[in-house]
Amino acid sequence: MAETFFNLLKRERIRRRVYRSRDEARQDVFDYIEMFYNPKRKHVRNGMLSPVEFEKQQKI
Repeated sequence: MAETFFNLLKRERIRRRVYRSRDEARQDVFDYIEMFYNPKRKHVRNGMLSPVEFEKQQKI
């Protein structure tokens, strides 16, 4: 699972950018994880729902 995550991170984010500093790269990776990958990506383990969709379904 970690290998899949890092492959996606490289393909979707890192390879498309040139970072001026290590801090800029760290912040961009953090933003990717917190703002895109976690809330929006669909996961097999929860019925192909994104975490946000899964939470909404659980509240019903």
